[in-house]
Formats: sequence, structure tokens, C-alpha cells
Amino acid sequence: MSPSLKLVFCGTPGFAVPSLERLAEAGFEIALVVTQPDRPRGRGMELALSPVKQAALRLGLPVVQPEKIKSNAEFQARLEAIRPDAIIVVGYGRIVPQWMLDLPRLGNINLHASLLPKYRGAAPIQWAIANGESVTGVTTMKIDAGLDTGDILLQQEIAIAPDDTAETLAARLAEPGADLLVETLRGLEDGTIQPRPQDNRSATLAPILRKEDGRIDFRRSAGEIRNRLRGFQPWPGGFTTFRGKNLQVANATVAQRTLPAGELRMEVDGLFVGCGNSSLALLEVQPEGKKKMPVRDFVHGYRPQSGERLGQ
Repeated sequence: MSPSLKLVFCGTPGFAVPSLERLAEAGFEIALVVTQPDRPRGRGMELALSPVKQAALRLGLPVVQPEKIKSNAEFQARLEAIRPDAIIVVGYGRIVPQWMLDLPRLGNINLHASLLPKYRGAAPIQWAIANGESVTGVTTMKIDAGLDTGDILLQQEIAIAPDDTAETLAARLAEPGADLLVETLRGLEDGTIQPRPQDNRSATLAPILRKEDGRIDFRRSAGEIRNRLRGFQPWPGGFTTFRGKNLQVANATVAQRTLPAGELRMEVDGLFVGCGNSSLALLEVQPEGKKKMPVRDFVHGYRPQSGERLGQ
């Protein structure tokens, strides 16, 4: 079948870029790309274009960046004039209003970075790693008025590697997700995909991350803490305090030492901190006001002593 669907694509982050590129390569007509407004970033607070906007401009696609969409008459009129067959939503960052849900004949199709109904919400990749999952995946679904509750179209499982972070896993999910989106649209057009309802009894949530989620509780097991360090990259990361000042823990591994929770031990082969059931070997940290550094540089500069505690 020759792709002939007319699409509106809504997306913002880097995770959505392969989907936009793959849809364009597959020959679908992308009549409009909708992305978040340019935001000031960095020390100079210069306006930064979203990754999706950069990709759309590179592909020569029209872009619109409304501040709001729910009650935006101009935006609504533009989409109604396009009369898209489907609206594609990949990490757009706005709740899709009912008028958008009702507009296209094939509906609003979302690429979600989990195996729904697990990890509904804004941070499925982060929470899957933080909770110690070994498998996740991507799901295409029809958006409805709920929070990631729409009917499932297609799914693909992907293993989570032991050293994956939220950043590396997002990159590995984006490519197969883009392929799944193309397959989904072709299947909807030729009638070979039958939407199936989610089992709400099996649903779990992946709420938007808060700064406080990154605070390290050394009463947790070493494995739990390491998973949260991996999952909460690049933000909020994992942080505690050392000598009354903030200390970011960028990387650590599980170690077989028994120490009181939060207590440091200096040994010849490294710096260890006690956790709920064993300990962590600290590998990379960032003291307040300093750059990220290997733990050997931290030891050389700060001279931590066995018996000192983190988080106090």
C-alpha cells in the first residue's frame, strides 16, 4: 500500500525526532508539525528550539508553536482546515483537548515509551529503570480523554540493560518506536489492526518527576538506590549532603560491605557508603559549586573520613 495519509505531528523532545523522520521517509503527508514554544535556556537565557522543531525545519515542514491548544480558536481552525486523517502525538507535553480527539477519522495516535498499561504518565522510562524493571517497550495507542488509557494498537518489548540510564534507554526506544508508528498507521489504513482495550487492573503510574525524587534515602537497598540513580538522569539525578552542603551522586555500583545507612568508609579500593542491605561504591560525584568529578578526585580534595555520614 502506498502511504497517502495526511498527518499532523505533535511532539517536542529528542525522543520524538526519529518518529517524525521515519514518517516523512515513509511518504506520509505531514501537513503540520506542532511543538512547544521556544524556551530560554542556558546561562545566556537564549531561546532554544525544541529538537522536533529543529528536525521539522531540516525536513522543510511547516511548524506551529501555540502556547495553548485547548481554547485556541486560530489553532483549531488551522487543524480543521487541514482535515488530517490522523494526529500523531509523541512527547508533545500538552493534554490533547476533546476537539482534537474528535477531528481525524483515524483518531489521535500516541507512541508511549512503556508496555501499557504499565507506567502510564509523564516519566515511563525513568520509573521503569528506577523500579528495577528488566524489560520495557513501546506502545502505540489511540488517545482518549484519560491518562494513557486509550486502546492499544501495537507493542514491542525491549530489554533494559543493567547499565542503561533514562537517557540511553530513551535513545534505544525511540528508533523501534518510530518503526512501530509507521507499521501502526499502515495497519490502521488497511484495516489489519484491531484496537484492544487496556486492562486497567494491571495499570501502574509513572508520574512526572519532582526534585525531591532525587534525594537519596540510604535506608533503601543499594540496588534500589543505584536503579534510581540510573533512572533519574539527567534530572533530578541523585543527591544528598556532605558536611552540610549538597552532593550529587552521578554514578555508583553495588558493593558487598555492611555499613550503617549513610556512613562512609574509606578503603584502599574506593569510597563506600552504607545502604539498607549492603553498600554502594561511589564512582562519580559533584560537590556543591563544583564540576562532576571521579571519586578519586573528590577523595583527594575533600579527604572524607571513615565514619562520616552522608545525608546529615
